[in-house]
Amino acid sequence: MKHKKTNAMRILEKANIDYEINTYEITHKHMDGATVAQIVGVDINVVYKTLVLENAQHECFVFVIPVDTTLNMKQAAHNAQQKKLTLLPLEQLKQVTGYVRGGCSPIGMKKHFPTYIDESALNLQNVYVSGGERGMQIKINTKDLIKIASAEVANIIE
Repeated sequence: MKHKKTNAMRILEKANIDYEINTYEITHKHMDGATVAQIVGVDINVVYKTLVLENAQHECFVFVIPVDTTLNMKQAAHNAQQKKLTLLPLEQLKQVTGYVRGGCSPIGMKKHFPTYIDESALNLQNVYVSGGERGMQIKINTKDLIKIASAEVANIIE
């Protein structure tokens, strides 16, 4: 099946990085990562979500964590060398990143933001992250994701 190329896919192809696409049917209501993992038939432990946070000056930071975990806000701020971070308001997500909720990929945002991937990803050969639109997941080698996202690996979950 032919897929509409997202910015994330174009960047991966330009960098000659192998990836696979997993698609699923979307509904009008938001689906959490556990539901998505179940729908696409993959282990929940390999599915990661992308969170965008901001500091008081509205500078953004990206955190990629397992879907069944919670971001440790203090650890996130510490790793980003910030006093405090808050979740970017949902209505600003598309304007800032180019992506919508449920389709926010750590690859190919409008501009590069400091990115942190939870250290649990190092235990996995591949992870699934959003492909850049709702209903699409990208399976990518963990090391390739870290490299293409220019990410730091850190302990950022509770």
